[in-house]
Amino acid sequence: MDDHAVRAAAMINDIQGHLLVAATLDEARGAAARLTGRLPWLTDSQQTELERLFEEEYVSLARTSWQRTAQRAGELRAEYLQAYRVLRRRLVVICLLALAGGLPAVTAAWADRC
Repeated sequence: MDDHAVRAAAMINDIQGHLLVAATLDEARGAAARLTGRLPWLTDSQQTELERLFEEEYVSLARTSWQRTAQRAGELRAEYLQAYRVLRRRLVVICLLALAGGLPAVTAAWADRC
């Protein structure tokens, strides 16, 4: 990847992040308004404060969820990369055995691995 492609990918990631945060803030505001709408006895200042606190908590929970998802994605990537390396190593060994000793050696090697 050239420098231009890397910068473009980074910009796209930034835009997606901003859009995700904006959508989450909209969801938080809507959920806060629905909550305070069910509490008609609140004064205007109480309603405003409750909505603000609810929005903060909503966004905080969303951020925590995103962080956990990113962490798990990293863990899965590492697991799959390790599995890929093992499979690739096995394939190389099988190909080398096939070149060196023919099909019986490959069959025996494969049976030992499975």
